[in-house]
Parts: sequence; C-alpha cells; structure tokens
Amino acid sequence: MAQRPTTTRPAARAAAALESIWYIRNDSLALDDFAAHARQISVIAPQTFSIDSMGAIRGALPPRLVRVAREHGVKIMPLVMNPGFDLATLHRIVTDRTARTASARNMAALCRDAQVWGIQLDMENLHVSDRDAFTAFAKEAADSVHAAGCTLSAAVVPRTSDDRGVLPYHQWMHDYWRAGYDYKALAEVLDFLSYMTYAQHTGGSTPGPVAGYPWMLAGLQYVLAQGVPPAKLSLGLAGYSDYWYPGYTPRTGDARPRGEDIGYTRLMGIVRAAGATPRWDATQKAWYAMWERHGVFEHAWIEDARAFDAKLALVRQYGLRGYSVWLLGLEDPATWRLRLR
Repeated sequence: MAQRPTTTRPAARAAAALESIWYIRNDSLALDDFAAHARQISVIAPQTFSIDSMGAIRGALPPRLVRVAREHGVKIMPLVMNPGFDLATLHRIVTDRTARTASARNMAALCRDAQVWGIQLDMENLHVSDRDAFTAFAKEAADSVHAAGCTLSAAVVPRTSDDRGVLPYHQWMHDYWRAGYDYKALAEVLDFLSYMTYAQHTGGSTPGPVAGYPWMLAGLQYVLAQGVPPAKLSLGLAGYSDYWYPGYTPRTGDARPRGEDIGYTRLMGIVRAAGATPRWDATQKAWYAMWERHGVFEHAWIEDARAFDAKLALVRQYGLRGYSVWLLGLEDPATWRLRLR
C-alpha cells in the first residue's frame, strides 16, 4: 500500500497570496468583466485554442484581452483543448508518436509566438485505458514548452475514489471522464494541476449542486492522498450556476428535460419571474430553488458570492497554490467584494 502523505491534513498558508486563475471565452461581456476586475486576477486563461488529431493548433488571443492583461500585469495562459472534447482526437494525440511530438512542438511554438506565461491542457473525454499515454504525452509536451520558457499545466476532472459506481451513468463518467488522469504522475511532470471541482451535476444529469461542498472536499482529500503536493494544486471553483427545465424541439419532436450552465444574474431573473424563493443548503453550501410552471417543475442550483466564499476557504485551509474559476462573466457580481487574493 502506498504511503499516504501528510498533505491530506489542512495546512496554513494565510500569509501567502493566492494564485487566482479565471477562465474566459472570447465574448465582449466577459472581456468587459476582465477589464473591470483585472487587478484581482493573477492569471487569465482564454479558451481560444484547439488542437487536431495530428497536433496542429489553431486559434488566437483576443487583442483586447492581451492589452488589458499587459496593462495590469496579469499573466496569460491560453487553454489548448480537443474541440468538442472529442474522444478519437484525444486518443490519437496521446497514442500516435508523430501526433504527440507535433503537439509538443506546436505548443512550444505557441508559447514563443504569443509570448505567454504558460499553456494549460484542457483535454477531456480521456478513456481510462489512455491514462499512461496521456502522462507520457504531458511529459513530452512539458519538456518542449519548458524549453520555450513557458509553464505547462493541465485542467483535470476530479474523482473522489476509484469506485466505478453502480449505474451505467456512473461507470461512463468514471471510464471516460474521471479515471483517465494519473494525478500524482501528472503533478510530477507539469507545473501544476487545475482540479476541476465543479460540474458535479450537469445538463446531462439529474438536478443537483454545481459543486456541492461534501463532494468538493472528498475530491480534494482524494487527490492530496494520491501524493499531489498542495503547492501544485489549483482548486476549481464554480463561477456559474445551473438551470433545469422541460425542453421540446419541434423539428425532431424531441421532448426531454434540459439543463444548462447559466450566469448568476440571468438565472436570478428567471427565479424572480417565477416567484420562487431560493433556499440555502447548509450542507452543500449553495442555494437551490424549485418552482412549478404549467404543472411541470423547474430546478436551479445557484452559486453566488456566499457559496463561492465557502468553497474558497478550502484553498486556504489546505494550503493550496490557488484556485481556477469557470467562467468569467457568469459569476455573481458580489464575488468581487470578497478577499480573492
């Protein structure tokens, strides 16, 4: 049995400034949000680059994002993702030697050409059988990117155990989304991991917390127990909420429940229009609301500033390097009044 590191216990890091990473897409409202709050952000991470099955990288940095980041001393860390989180694309990148080497070289070229601080791998829908291949790919990419003068990190899907679960949904999530990352091995070759402790429930699941506190805590304790140093772990925080409602597509006749990620301000408008009153769940540390419309119930799980602050406390409690927030522009505006750094 592997020795459990002492990092599973909370560690004080009160005096150190937290690294604050915010993910962003290329839209005008999100860029306005960035310009207004750049002083509270350490690293801005635009999701604007994709990689194909042969390792070619396409995309660009939004000029306004670059300008605001330079003006405020914010580090730029673009994400490189397999578009649509395509399984076959990712499998080829990590298992085909030619594609893997091309990917590494092209990431180094992106580092040099864009003059960024770092690059983050956002490669998801990774089958568990490709776990070792992904680690080998990450090492080759890290060697190449480090030689070009940039950091390389990875956003990884969390898990709370190695149990595949009982239902087919649980087993699919385990095999294709959660279990493909060897956290300890990746932490050894990469500069850090952004541990995506959000999307506990999604539009493809039943309604539930975006990032329930017990689930986040269990995932955090699990990854630390695997031997990932706290200094190499950035905790994922949800800056968005989720909304479930009945849907119908006239073209196909498809009638089924829908769920979507949604911004705080927009969701609260829907809740108020429905005459619903959100309730605080003290266990999950989030708000929820449920209301009836034409005899059918709709559900919302809401991540506001209070929920954000409750989960941010885990970063300080466990002495982590910082946190990574999905997604800039969807957060409760009151979040910016918290002690974020």
